[in-house]
Amino acid sequence: MPTPAVPVRLIDSRSGLEEACAAIAQVTSLPLDTEFARTDTFRPRLCLIQAGTPAGLFCIDTLAGLDLAALWQLIAAPGREKVLHAAKQDIEVLLLCFGTVPAPLFDTQVAAALLGHPPQAGYASLVEAEIGVRLDKGQTRTDWSRRPLSAAQIDYAGNDVAWLPELAGRLRGRLISAGREAWALEDSAALLDPALYGLQPERAWERLGGLEFQPPAVQARARRLAAWREQRADSSNRPRQWILADPLLLALATTRPRDAAGLEALGLPAGLVRHSGAALLAELARADEDLGAGRLPAAVQQARPTATDNGQVKRLGAVVQKVAGELGIAPEVLATRGDLAALLRGARDLRPLRGWRRAVIGETLLAALP
Repeated sequence: MPTPAVPVRLIDSRSGLEEACAAIAQVTSLPLDTEFARTDTFRPRLCLIQAGTPAGLFCIDTLAGLDLAALWQLIAAPGREKVLHAAKQDIEVLLLCFGTVPAPLFDTQVAAALLGHPPQAGYASLVEAEIGVRLDKGQTRTDWSRRPLSAAQIDYAGNDVAWLPELAGRLRGRLISAGREAWALEDSAALLDPALYGLQPERAWERLGGLEFQPPAVQARARRLAAWREQRADSSNRPRQWILADPLLLALATTRPRDAAGLEALGLPAGLVRHSGAALLAELARADEDLGAGRLPAAVQQARPTATDNGQVKRLGAVVQKVAGELGIAPEVLATRGDLAALLRGARDLRPLRGWRRAVIGETLLAALP
């Protein structure tokens, strides 16, 4: 693994934290990253905060029992831009831990997508493509909650911020030349909306792919079950799939069992039936009430697309591809197939119709509607 120009230090003492804070206080642009654990929990557990400064790369151990209030005050200062790569998961864990988001933000993944890189380009691949440095990926699946951390883990974590300043500088320069810096800042700022990270049981059904094409009765049941699962996962801090796996949830919504025996016949674990069977049956009954009262939102009662629908989506997709080709970026940066299908259904609160995209592609799409 390449050696950063400044040393990498693990911070697990009060004196070390004070030194890190003093260094952070001197910078106006702060490369930032986090490491967290989430394999057996619903909520991520913050394990490390990596911050880069000219004085050193600091891997701050958030499990060392340190008071991090002063650190976060410095990190979150509005006059200090935060530079992260693929920031959404980092923002989620930081918001959960500290109650605020790290604004303002420059996301290098967002910036790279606006310059023609793949929209989901990883940090290591971008560093190699833009800087010519190949990073070691050996610690990608490490358990960051285990202590002590090895030297290899600390170096790996430090490298996650070591190359961010140069990467961001190169990308920003090209964005400015292309007149797209404002686009990158707008898309980065959109990631800081706390509403993206709050518990929304009523929208948990959206994680179930293809549900919108199921019969209304199945939709009603699945929506109820997904909301129940989301709340139970949060209250117990256990992964959703540990509470009720997707295949079982969909089987419940499809078959509508009436009693505990029916739940067991579907293959639900005996412990789940014993502890939560009554709750699951109650949610299914409430779904029947929702359906009977017409409370299933019309927006998700969709028929499967017809050949004509697919043809219209394809036609709009060609419009997007043309504009994207002229810009030298991937079409999905402007609009996804789902955006186009929703646009044809009459939806207007869509990403292609907001912000910079409205002028670049949104008005063109609206004019092309049948």
